[in-house]
Amino acid sequence: MAIQRVEHVGIFVRDMQESIAFYETALGMEVKGRLRHNNEAVELVFLGFPDQHERIVELVAGHGDELPEAGIVNHLAFRVSDLESEVSRLRGLGTRFLREDITTLRDGSQYIFFAGPNEERLELFQPANGR
Repeated sequence: MAIQRVEHVGIFVRDMQESIAFYETALGMEVKGRLRHNNEAVELVFLGFPDQHERIVELVAGHGDELPEAGIVNHLAFRVSDLESEVSRLRGLGTRFLREDITTLRDGSQYIFFAGPNEERLELFQPANGR
């Protein structure tokens, strides 16, 4: 098969600077690239983790305050090794969680959803037994 990996997840945003600050501060990501779309009103910013070359999140701004419902990503998941400490850290930053409790799956994996600055659904996921 020609598909090799996930390239990035695109998220429409209202305020590019607010969104960059959120992903940098809350999730430890950094800007890996920035460009204007062929439509000059649209700006693209690519983010990834500091110790990796991959661009895994693409923030798209310039569509105005009305974000297209059809284009909103359902969720973007981030793997963590200590879910409870990350939840505590994000709560300290004022992050809004969609449910108060961490969900534990039958296999022991755990997750919790929270909201980004544009109401995008984000997930912290801790696999069972570090698999």
